[in-house]
Amino acid sequence: MELHAVTDGKKPIEKLAEIILSVSDIVDYIHIREKNKTARDIVYLVELLLEKGVRKRKLVINDRLDVALITGIENVHLPISGLPVNKVKSRFPNMRVGVSVHSLEEAFIAKEAGADYCFFGNVFETNSKKGLPGKGVVLLEDIVQEMTVPVIAIGGITLDNMEKVLETNVKGIAVMSYIFSSIDPARDAKLLKSKMLGE
Repeated sequence: MELHAVTDGKKPIEKLAEIILSVSDIVDYIHIREKNKTARDIVYLVELLLEKGVRKRKLVINDRLDVALITGIENVHLPISGLPVNKVKSRFPNMRVGVSVHSLEEAFIAKEAGADYCFFGNVFETNSKKGLPGKGVVLLEDIVQEMTVPVIAIGGITLDNMEKVLETNVKGIAVMSYIFSSIDPARDAKLLKSKMLGE
C-alpha cells in the first residue's frame, strides 16, 4: 500500500518545502503539482528538496515533463488530456508515467497507452474540487477489478472514510488537503500510513 502526498498549489516555495521535508520519510511519493508556479520556480523547489535530502525516487512531477527532465526526476504524472503517455514512454523508456482518470473508459485508455499506474478520483467530495460530487467507492472498485495496472484512489480521503477505500484493494491512496492543509502534516501522514498498514 502506497501513500502519495500531492501538493495543493497554494503555498510559497519555502512553506511547501518545509511541509514536504516533514513528511518525506513517511509517505511513499510526493507529487509536485504546482499549476500556478513557473517552470523556474518548480525547478528551484525540486533542487531545494534534493539538496535537503529528499530521495529523488520519491518525487513525482505533475504535468511538466520538461521540469522532470531538467531535474533528473524519472516520475511524471499526467492529466488524461495531457501529453500522450505512449509517446513519453517511447521517447523516455526509463520514465515512470502515471495518469489521472475519472471513469472506467479513461482508465482503459491510460492502460492501453502504457501508463504505469492510474490515479482515480475524486472518490469523495473534496475542497479542491468544490461542488463536484464524489464518484464513490463502487466505481473505484470496478476500476480496480478491471485494471491490470495499479490504481491509486484520490479525492476527499480522510482517516474516517479510508477504510471503505482500502476495502476496494487499491494499490494506495493519495491526499492533498489532509496533509498540505494540516496544522501537523507529519502527524497526520503517520496516522494515515499506520491505518493503511493495519497498525
